[in-house]
Amino acid sequence: MTTTLINHIEITPETCGGKPRIAGHRIKVQDVVIWHERLGMSPDEIVYHYPSITLADVYAALSYYHDHLEEIRQQITDDDTFAKEMQAKTPSLVQEKLKKMNGQ
Repeated sequence: MTTTLINHIEITPETCGGKPRIAGHRIKVQDVVIWHERLGMSPDEIVYHYPSITLADVYAALSYYHDHLEEIRQQITDDDTFAKEMQAKTPSLVQEKLKKMNGQ
């Protein structure tokens, strides 16, 4: 079952882990938030880099974010934590080669 919100945002349990995303795409609301807030991209720049979405999609994602701040911020924090855990568990092959070259 798909829930569509604001005609641009949908939540589908089997897609993107059930996280809110732009309808018809695998671009999550949290992706748009990160591009906008962390990377400083304007909505126009986001559409330029992802031309399959519209300016209305980007603004809908940002609107959804502002209506669900706690939820989206928690998703971002959880994903950041997971990424850090995976990095700690999986050493970089380049780093391993450099250590071997330096005799460490």
